Amino acid sequence: MVENKTVRLDRVIVRFAGDSGDGMQLTGDRFTWESAANGNDLSTLPDFPAEIRAPQGTLPGVSAFQIHFAAHDIFTPGDSPDVLVAMNPAALMASLPLLKPGAEIIVNTDEFTKRNLTKIGLTASPLDDGTLANFSVHPVGLTSLTVEALAGFDLGKKDAERAKNMFALGLLSWLYHRDLAATENFLGEKFARKPEILKANIAALHAGYNYGDTTEDFVVRYEVAPAPMPTGTYRNISGNLALSYGLITAARQAGIPLFLGSYPITPASDILHELSRHKNFNVTTFQAEDEIAGIGAALGAAYGGALGVTTTSGPGLALKSETIGLAVALEVPLLVVDVQRGGPSTGLPTKTEQADLLQALYGRNGESPVAVIAPKSPADCFDAAIEAARIAITYRTPVLLLSDGYLANGQEPWRIPDLDTVPAIDPAFADGPNGEDGEFLPFLRDPHTLARPWAIPGTPGLAHRIGGIEKADRTGNISYDPDNHDTMVRLRQAKIDGIDVPDLEVDDPTGDAELLVIGWGSTFGPITAGVRRVRKEGKKVAQAHLRHLSPMPRNTGEVLRSYRKVLVPEMNLGQLALLLRGRYLVDAVGFNQVRGLPFNAPQMQDVINEMLEEVR
Repeated sequence: MVENKTVRLDRVIVRFAGDSGDGMQLTGDRFTWESAANGNDLSTLPDFPAEIRAPQGTLPGVSAFQIHFAAHDIFTPGDSPDVLVAMNPAALMASLPLLKPGAEIIVNTDEFTKRNLTKIGLTASPLDDGTLANFSVHPVGLTSLTVEALAGFDLGKKDAERAKNMFALGLLSWLYHRDLAATENFLGEKFARKPEILKANIAALHAGYNYGDTTEDFVVRYEVAPAPMPTGTYRNISGNLALSYGLITAARQAGIPLFLGSYPITPASDILHELSRHKNFNVTTFQAEDEIAGIGAALGAAYGGALGVTTTSGPGLALKSETIGLAVALEVPLLVVDVQRGGPSTGLPTKTEQADLLQALYGRNGESPVAVIAPKSPADCFDAAIEAARIAITYRTPVLLLSDGYLANGQEPWRIPDLDTVPAIDPAFADGPNGEDGEFLPFLRDPHTLARPWAIPGTPGLAHRIGGIEKADRTGNISYDPDNHDTMVRLRQAKIDGIDVPDLEVDDPTGDAELLVIGWGSTFGPITAGVRRVRKEGKKVAQAHLRHLSPMPRNTGEVLRSYRKVLVPEMNLGQLALLLRGRYLVDAVGFNQVRGLPFNAPQMQDVINEMLEEVR
């Protein structure tokens, strides 16, 4: 055994990269769980190939997983990795521009064959030509060492080679003092019906750990202390999982069934998969034949008294637009979850973007107002789902919840809430006639919310018409009267405008900043990290973040007009900035990128400093 020096660090960024078949997402996920068990704060960025079967060994086929873990609170998956685990030449060259000088590279030397180098246009190996001179390189034959460690198992060579990701995970677990028990338990569940594969993966995991313990190539190990966090029970969670749990909780708090009608689409499919596991919580999932059928079933379930939900991404949202308009006309609760991705059309299915805001607000025929909200982090997807359900049920309206690929697949620690702190949601079903003459008026509105009654089909005395043709105020009869149509359009808009949402909170420690940085959705993390960096330089900058995008908080205009400059970073070409400029007549300046990747802290720091220079 080699004696190793242990160095304490306050944060580390690790990137695993390889082919889609190399198990990098699983490896990164397990290392994330090990870091969460260690008590670190963390943020992750899975980076999938955009093609389902990208050619092996090519740059487009690289699959990567980045994790940033720390002894303090963090907001992004990190900027420049400190450590890269590269399973082949393509993974190395695709990740190399991201690394900081001096970063450690653990490279699988077995894959640096002439054939693999040719696939990415190289004639010489970067391991030998000086390309890696500015890095600390650890050449490790991950494939051959794994095969050697599994020589005693009844496995073919290809099956043995597949376990090389577990060897790499064991090595990284040793390097950062991670316990293997959680990963062993995970493997036990995953391969419960394949005992030989289970034993092989556990053996490869321990072989990697022991390799680190005995090789002389690693003279330093690292420790990252747990991050101080409020007292509570925590678990690691992704945005899609948190959103699923939020939907279940909302339905339970409302005392109604949860129905999901959905068609699988990246990156929203995990919500369908997760909810299908929870029939015991009165959850029904329906995998429809297409997007239109999915939302049609969800709308029918909502009419029948369930919390009707449909999940999709941008292309599916376009297909669902007519039925969302029907839900606006029917005025029944409906949740539409849009996990945004790069577009247009098929676009970048596995990459993130937040360019569906205007589609969510206005992408329907006629005046079709809906409520729109957006979570700011993976864990916040839980609370955002409950808030979306509250608004939909209370105000009898469709609500569009705008997540995105970064939030959906990213992970962070989540403090499990006490159910007693989650407010109840009252569906307030109609239980009898509401007219003066003992008749039922389906569009007689609540004076406070302007919501119409939610009448469950089959309830005696509550028969009424539904459909997409305009209805008469109060009676619900079909009406072509111009004045009635004007009245109904304005009432539906007034209902959305009158939704009770919290005021916009501003983080302005000194109270005299002249620049406000405002964002929405997943830009919260990078904006917060950038603002922190600028404040550490002794400069003043304020920050605000919009969860409610329709309606916006009532004090939004007042907040915006309190600052000389307003900066709006978005992963689109300026959609929120357009809304703020048009609605509040302020000079909102956009900072926009659509690269399929989230912003990072240095980008935010630089653009904020540029804006501060203009303020002077």
